[in-house]
Amino acid sequence: MMSTPVPGQNSRGRLSIGSVLAELRSDFPDISISKIRFLETAGLVQPARTSSGYRKFSADDLTRLRYILTAQRDHYLPLKVIKEHLDMMARGLAPPDAPGEHPRAPRSQATDDPDLVTAYNSTAPGLRMSAAELAANADLGERQVEELVTFGIVSTRPGTDHFDGDALAVAETVSQLTSYGLEPRHLRVFKTAAEREANLIGQLIAPLARQRGDNAQERAAEAAAALEGLALRLHAALLRTSLREHD
Repeated sequence: MMSTPVPGQNSRGRLSIGSVLAELRSDFPDISISKIRFLETAGLVQPARTSSGYRKFSADDLTRLRYILTAQRDHYLPLKVIKEHLDMMARGLAPPDAPGEHPRAPRSQATDDPDLVTAYNSTAPGLRMSAAELAANADLGERQVEELVTFGIVSTRPGTDHFDGDALAVAETVSQLTSYGLEPRHLRVFKTAAEREANLIGQLIAPLARQRGDNAQERAAEAAAALEGLALRLHAALLRTSLREHD
């Protein structure tokens, strides 16, 4: 079934400022074109511009405007705080419930199949966190996160100063391991083992990635995912076997 186009929306899914006003007015009767322009000047929304200089708002712009207006009307938040919240949301985080708290990251989830391994999957591929946000969401101290970085257990995304969802999954697991007396310096053995396994998988999929054809990279990615799951299953089985020797 085809969706009904929004009045004033062009073929590229953009809305004029008048159409945005019409979309918002039922929920926000006091909204005006000057108010929308003011929010743009304040840097809270950045619509695209046509070659003639006309504003064209995307669906994301409209969502941002709804959030801004709701936060002002229902929670009396100042624009500075709203702007901070929008930045958090753009990085995959949920704004804090109270001032002074850190934003909340989506929880990592374990695999459903107990026959494989309790491995964490990132639930937010676009997640970006500061060190303080990572520590707060993983229930670690900032000093502990610094130690994890020093020992190479977690790292920021290449070319950025942000940690991602995989770093959160690692940090959450480390937080649970510390309750058994493990410290970041003890965890290097896990990192070394993972690097060796990754290098081996990389060697196996390299020929697939070098093949000609439009789907070569896709096939290589599928093979890498399959090998990752098998490696995790093998690792878990070997670990259980070794642990039995200590019984």
